[in-house]
Amino acid sequence: MAEDLLRLGLHALHVARGGKMVPFAGYEMPVQYAAGVMKEHLHTRAAAGLFDVSHMGQVILRPKTGYEATALAFEAMMPVDVLAVAPGRQRYGLFTNDTGGILDDLMFANRGDHLFVVVNAACKSADIAHMTERLSDVCDVIPVTDRGLLALQGPQAEAALARLVPGVAAMRFMDVAILPWQGAELWISRSGYTGEDGFEISVHNDQAEALALALLDQPEVMPIGLGARDSLRLEAGLCLYGHDIDTTTSPVEAGLTWAIQKARRTGGARAGGFPGAERILQELATGTERLRVGLRPDGRAPMREDTALFAGDATPIGRITSGGFGPSVGAPIAMGYVATAFAAAGTRLDGEVRGKRLPVTVSEIPFQTTTYKR
Repeated sequence: MAEDLLRLGLHALHVARGGKMVPFAGYEMPVQYAAGVMKEHLHTRAAAGLFDVSHMGQVILRPKTGYEATALAFEAMMPVDVLAVAPGRQRYGLFTNDTGGILDDLMFANRGDHLFVVVNAACKSADIAHMTERLSDVCDVIPVTDRGLLALQGPQAEAALARLVPGVAAMRFMDVAILPWQGAELWISRSGYTGEDGFEISVHNDQAEALALALLDQPEVMPIGLGARDSLRLEAGLCLYGHDIDTTTSPVEAGLTWAIQKARRTGGARAGGFPGAERILQELATGTERLRVGLRPDGRAPMREDTALFAGDATPIGRITSGGFGPSVGAPIAMGYVATAFAAAGTRLDGEVRGKRLPVTVSEIPFQTTTYKR
């Protein structure tokens, strides 16, 4: 029921701007504005789009016994090198379970004397409980409940934000900084979920509306809803938790081995020691039975999530986990899992749509070249 949904601090602003509100991860969220998903998507690729992602979980890990002890304890929760992340830098992480599945994917930053973590909205209660259970001996796990989170994405995001906060121009991809704006303290990372250059900005609730309006006043910026956020991340080949990755998929199956640094692999300085290490390290060594791949359906009709995939001889070999139309690509695109023998780019498969088998080709991902500022 709508009355059970949480509302974003900027709810009234979204409605005033023509936002169509829908349920998502327990919140009322704008799925699109008056321009519509296609125009919002293409505007983000060409200029800059503003997304309200305040439903995400923000958490501070405040050390009790020194930063290194907290970093190592946090590192023990995932197959990622936390200790090597320099002050002022951010990294992608994955909480894993004892069977090597993914509990959630997240971003974490070294902010000098503490860690700042951003987790997915649907998982944040479980994630906070998980961190509290695992980390309370070495740090205070502090949910941040008085700040919103805005994402400004697109090739002109820097130009728009730098007029308000000049210091962002010096940042590079995955840098983090705390910068002032009109007496407010903005927690900024140069990152996002679109494949474009851009920023995520944590702002105190009291200043969130003023900042959003100031950004929307910039000529490059328009508001963007969940619909375009999904098509942008799909073109960029980025996973959506609960769809492309979940507790049954390992980081290796998901093609996320780039997130597992050498120090945590077999022979590394701090190999293993994370939940599911036996399976994950074994898969790194010998491979998996299935892999996440990009998929390009023939024609113009998208193949949606849960579409079954078949080899040419009608053998079932996988399913689609995300699918839709890629406005920048100009064609339907999808991601899914297929048996490893069928995972090479160019492999022809069939997807079952309304009882018919239609051709689809395995593709490299991302579908759209990323434009991060390195």
